[in-house]
Amino acid sequence: MNKLKYLWPLAALLFFVLVSSAYTISETEQVVVTQFGKPVGEARINPGLYFKVPFIQVANYFPKNLLEWDGDPGQIPTKDKTFIWVDTFARWRIVDPLKYFETVNNEQSAMARLDDIIDPAVRNFITSNHLIESVRMSNRELDTFEDFGTESGKNEQEMENQNNRQPNPVTIGRAKIAQGILEAAKPKLAGFGIELVDVKIKRINYVEEVRDSVYGRMIAERRQIAEKFRSEGRGEASKIEGETEKELKQISSEAYRSAQEIMGKADGEATRIYAEAFNRDPEFYSFFKTLEIYKETLDKENSLILTTDSELFRYLKEHK
Repeated sequence: MNKLKYLWPLAALLFFVLVSSAYTISETEQVVVTQFGKPVGEARINPGLYFKVPFIQVANYFPKNLLEWDGDPGQIPTKDKTFIWVDTFARWRIVDPLKYFETVNNEQSAMARLDDIIDPAVRNFITSNHLIESVRMSNRELDTFEDFGTESGKNEQEMENQNNRQPNPVTIGRAKIAQGILEAAKPKLAGFGIELVDVKIKRINYVEEVRDSVYGRMIAERRQIAEKFRSEGRGEASKIEGETEKELKQISSEAYRSAQEIMGKADGEATRIYAEAFNRDPEFYSFFKTLEIYKETLDKENSLILTTDSELFRYLKEHK
């Protein structure tokens, strides 16, 4: 019984030592084991269960997946003396954790090394090329302005349209500049156990000093385009109004002609009917026409002086 009393603490101590000596590595991790701050053996990069000397050795974990570097936007002059703000980002990973531990040791120090190496490479390539190289990918003809929503999108589109009017053609382009930055910085980071995977230009913008003039030029161009559309609209409206007036006159002329034709036919038909009716009794026709003359000439306001043997009084005499 007394032996068991001492075995339980010993077993607990052994279990604690065993647990302290074991460590696991996942798929996204890699480990450098250190003893009193110095690396011991090779780095462990494969996932699994591993053991170390408890209390003396320490497992230092480092990520195996891609990491992000986001540079601070900086003001850089181009080869054609245009000052622009350039914002870049990069993706990197730790490929040699032992060298990484011995040189930079932690992610904060690694970021400082990335700043020191990538930022000068970006500046060198931007200053060595014209603005058009940093903005455009090729010499493809640009379409008409579209609404890009954001201020930076408008500025970059204005840069592209401005550069499209410049005599310097695109010989390198934005993609090759980014690739050149990557190739220039990658070997310098290999000594820190870091692999630079990709570098991209996230945004390019004019500096504040020239932004107002750029906006003024953009407004002037928009007004010019708007005036062009309004002029074309007025011309089209005049054309439509002229065609409408022409069609209206044509319709009115055809309607008047048709009306006159109908009236002529109607008058002819009426004359024919009258002629047929009056031809049956000429005396009645003479009497009827004489009555119409009486109606038109004899009233209270007019006076008519005739001789007594006038033919106009023939029917008055006969019916007196």
